Amino acid sequence: MALTIQELADFLGSQGMPCTIDGDPGAIIQSVATLEDAGEGQLSFLANPRYTGFLATTRASAVLVRPDVTAPRPMNLVRTADPYAAVTAAMVRIHGHRRHPQWGPGRQACIAPGARIGPGANIAPGVYIDEDVEIGENATIYPGVYIARGCRIGRDVTLFPNVVLYERCLLGDRVTIHAGSVIGEDGLGYAPVGQKWVKIPQLGNVVIGNDVEIGANCAIDRATLGSTVIADGTKLSNLIAIGHGTRIGEDCMLVAQVGLAGSVTVGRHVTIAGQAGVVGHITIGDNATIGAKAGVVNSIEPGMTVLGQPAVSITECKRQVAVIQQLPGLKNEIRRLRREVDELKAAAERAAGGEPPAPGGREP
Repeated sequence: MALTIQELADFLGSQGMPCTIDGDPGAIIQSVATLEDAGEGQLSFLANPRYTGFLATTRASAVLVRPDVTAPRPMNLVRTADPYAAVTAAMVRIHGHRRHPQWGPGRQACIAPGARIGPGANIAPGVYIDEDVEIGENATIYPGVYIARGCRIGRDVTLFPNVVLYERCLLGDRVTIHAGSVIGEDGLGYAPVGQKWVKIPQLGNVVIGNDVEIGANCAIDRATLGSTVIADGTKLSNLIAIGHGTRIGEDCMLVAQVGLAGSVTVGRHVTIAGQAGVVGHITIGDNATIGAKAGVVNSIEPGMTVLGQPAVSITECKRQVAVIQQLPGLKNEIRRLRREVDELKAAAERAAGGEPPAPGGREP
């Protein structure tokens, strides 16, 4: 969708992002690109001061910048308080979201007679929908999806290829689940009996709130009893494992390869960076941040940032890293001191025995 810089500024203002324009408000914007790649007819943005130098070379027709940015040459600037938020809104306005293929109401899918499909459903060939399933209006379901008995799916849900929903899982409105993810498989529930592991029935389910997005190849265990819960607005990247009975609060962000064991309670607006692991039965407070590859073995206070293995506060982790960096020098210093101590001991022993000091030796 093409629009003028003035139309773009008016749109952003209507979204709560007031703008001012330096340059030609009638210039046409047709798409969005990075500062390095943008050309004529394209909008770009500068959110990180590290990339200010690209303003001198970009060929973008307009750039979203903060109010205090100084341009190195005449150019069209759209000044706003948060260029990153503004370019996100601009991308939706200009490009829209992914356009799905249109298959219709699932005439070539396998849909059980007792399933209830909402109006506007877009269901691909090769989908299997079991008995007692409810699917809300305008759902889009790609080939290879399996939806088991008793599932409930809200409005405007998108399930990409080969997503699997085990029985009785509940999805809210506007949920997106990417290819290959499995929701509601059995959790790791086994009782030790002698030298054997005896499977514990996994009787619970998974409940996913509104506006949740789950990346590709994630696995979210059903609870043993009760529900595994992912609350409204939470976003998961790819290759994430969520253990049975874990409850994740609203608006959290989990990056690729995170693993949460069972019965973890995660507060609101928590960020967990890539490859972090969390043991079971602990609590992570609201607004906490867990750094990449952290090993979390204790509960985390609200607002705290932790790093390391085992995870500690970021301040303590920095101290530990600083000490580790000094270890090679400390090792050499210890060797030197040990040699001096050995020489002093030898000199003391010779003196005690009435022997003259060794040539070049030290007196005690």
